[in-house]
Amino acid sequence: MHTTDSTPISTVSLGFINDWLEALHGYCPADQMASFLRRAGLDDRQHQANARVTLDQIVRLYQIAAVETDDEMMGLWGRPIRSGALKHLLTTVREASTLPSALYRFSTFWNLLLDDFRFELRTEGGQLCLHLIPRQNTPVQRFGHMLILKLSHGLISWLAGHEVPVEELRFAFPPPEFATDYPFIFPAPVLFGASHSMISYDSEKLGAPVPRNNAELLEFLRRAPRDWIFTSYREHTYTVQLRELIYRFNWNDCSLADMAQALNLTSRTLMRRLDAESTSFQSIKDGLRRDIAIGYLQDGRKNIEEISQDVGFSSAANFHRAFRRWTGVTPSKYRTVLSTSARPVVTASWLLN
Repeated sequence: MHTTDSTPISTVSLGFINDWLEALHGYCPADQMASFLRRAGLDDRQHQANARVTLDQIVRLYQIAAVETDDEMMGLWGRPIRSGALKHLLTTVREASTLPSALYRFSTFWNLLLDDFRFELRTEGGQLCLHLIPRQNTPVQRFGHMLILKLSHGLISWLAGHEVPVEELRFAFPPPEFATDYPFIFPAPVLFGASHSMISYDSEKLGAPVPRNNAELLEFLRRAPRDWIFTSYREHTYTVQLRELIYRFNWNDCSLADMAQALNLTSRTLMRRLDAESTSFQSIKDGLRRDIAIGYLQDGRKNIEEISQDVGFSSAANFHRAFRRWTGVTPSKYRTVLSTSARPVVTASWLLN
């Protein structure tokens, strides 16, 4: 088994952030947009349909764009969310005496700022449901809806001192081609094609918040959005559970039968449950190999021959072909893009307001 304590950070498909990139393209000049992408390590790969994006790249792009556009939601909503808004939001919810009260403060805060949508917090059958309802016939911004609902989850988890379980997610758009990325974001079943977007919590699982001091608040802001976008919760889908298990075992040699036994299931039952999540054992293993390889390329300490062996390829040539199929570029090209992207030193403007 691996001695590493956690699964390597998952990547998401480029399609997952394309709505965000399109919003930024319409929000800032072409040369500024090119600078954002270069410094985030995305460069010109936005035209490659099978490119992958890491958490680090998402965080860097957010931190650069939020500061330099003076909009902490970067064109995702009908009006700019000026620098300092996130800090004031945290200050507001931190004073709540209960987590439901914190969610109410979250909803009222955003209702003061958003013109095109409004939040409604409702109790429905023992669940506390946060509904995002359009004020008018406004097109759905898929990345924007994901980001703001995940922010609600990230904030109450920060207040609770642990990751709060989510009962259900609904989105007001059809299942996208990148639907399989959502399990790595939300610890809950995700439904598409709803009348409006919504996140729900079990009221009985919303305990008391823990006190948060100014230093903790500033640290959350400094790391934003790292601590609220990608989930560390591992119990919600078999895809994520299985990926975790494969990594912790001798992942290159483990079989479907091994993993089924570890999950106290039969092989046939595990296959059915993975099929219900539109994936397979081999697809999960391949995705894990891809993301381990991307992590090594980012780290920069191993050469490509070593990486190809570490992720189970008999030759570097076979690894090159597989990596190109996974991401649209060769490992060498991927590493070149990473090495030419400057790691930005960003002074988050919300820390200064």
